[in-house]
Amino acid sequence: MPKIGRVQLGKNGVTENFIESLRNYFKGYENVRVSVLKSATRDKKETLEMSEKIVENLGKNYTAKIIGYTIVVKKWRKNVR
Repeated sequence: MPKIGRVQLGKNGVTENFIESLRNYFKGYENVRVSVLKSATRDKKETLEMSEKIVENLGKNYTAKIIGYTIVVKKWRKNVR
């Protein structure tokens, strides 16, 4: 199974369709790299808010790490408390 999937986050931002596509990516990947495009934001604070919104909508089994304008989302096997 491939380890890292890649997806882009555009000007529409974090929507329900984006969250559903991320859930589908996790069926085949362990981690997903979300590249935040210039049309979405160029403010690091907004990128942090987007990552928090992604993790909040995905659930407790997911964590996110921000590297520049890339959000790396990881799914854990066990529930994270």
